[in-house]
Amino acid sequence: MSSGQKTVSFFLSLICALLVLILGLCLHWPVWMWGGAIVVLLAAWSTATVVATRARRRDPFPPGSLIEQAAPPVVERREFHVTRVPLPSRLPDYDFLFSARVRWCPVDPMSGDQLINPGALAVEAVLTRARYVTAALDPFRSSLVQHELNGALGVMEPDREGHVQAMALDVVLTLSEEDRERLDRLAAIRKDEAVWEHQRKYEQNKREYLGGDVLTSTGSAVVWWLAKNDDHVEKTVKDIGLLARLSSAANNTEVDEPFRYLVPEAFPSEPTEHPIPEREMPVFENRVPAAADVFADFFRRVGFRPGEDEGALIADQVAMAIASRDAVAAEEIRRRFGQTAVPYANGAGPTPAGDDADV
Repeated sequence: MSSGQKTVSFFLSLICALLVLILGLCLHWPVWMWGGAIVVLLAAWSTATVVATRARRRDPFPPGSLIEQAAPPVVERREFHVTRVPLPSRLPDYDFLFSARVRWCPVDPMSGDQLINPGALAVEAVLTRARYVTAALDPFRSSLVQHELNGALGVMEPDREGHVQAMALDVVLTLSEEDRERLDRLAAIRKDEAVWEHQRKYEQNKREYLGGDVLTSTGSAVVWWLAKNDDHVEKTVKDIGLLARLSSAANNTEVDEPFRYLVPEAFPSEPTEHPIPEREMPVFENRVPAAADVFADFFRRVGFRPGEDEGALIADQVAMAIASRDAVAAEEIRRRFGQTAVPYANGAGPTPAGDDADV
């Protein structure tokens, strides 16, 4: 008898004894009835114990009552290691290198088919699934793709023929060192190009803003400058001439008429004619300077130096132009300033060769 059965029998006997005790006290049994009640209780307890023992020893399922079935075969799981297998990425010529443990088991353990290579089928199934994932992703984030592959290949799935179920464990996805260096350089170039493009657009927008809005006229330039220096009005007034020059330069035009007085260096006043000293002017009877003397004063004012080819060329051209009107003056100009001219005496002006005339 088990411990549980003994406990139950003890409590049943105790309950029965209590009932007998209560009845005896309530009914005022004589002594002989107490003894008989105790004997009856002991007999009942012994009978129950014997019956329980026999029931425990009896087989509830005698031989032949159940259909015996063979135990299912143990599913054998096998593994195969693959190392650095190239898998395509979305960029041509940049392959991932795939390494993992391929685990598989037969779909039908009872088939006993010996005409297939289950390991090869399992590896092929895993690589096909991995290729489908990597071909759509960039190689720049191989670590992220590795985690995605671990999730995609972490479930047993059958191969295309349905012979084995396969999965991959401990997936490692890397790139070759050369490809990684190339991708790092390309990434740096793309970043630099993006910065340069933003700078170019910024400069282009700034030029369009200044040329097409701010510097369209002197007035718009002044308003813009005043808005930037609203607490320096006097400075803005002093800078109007500079702004006028900026506006004219931006539009390839002259300074507006109302502001020209602020840019005197751009519009110099007419030079005051300085009369030739009386001692330098040839004296004629009618006191009128000769044409050659006037031409000499012109050369001196514009800055031609004696012996310059440009001055000689101009003198010859002028002489040819006035020869039909005044042949004497033309010959004098050619003699003084042409190719046969004698250098100026003492820097004061041209002197005809062999002539003692005062200049």
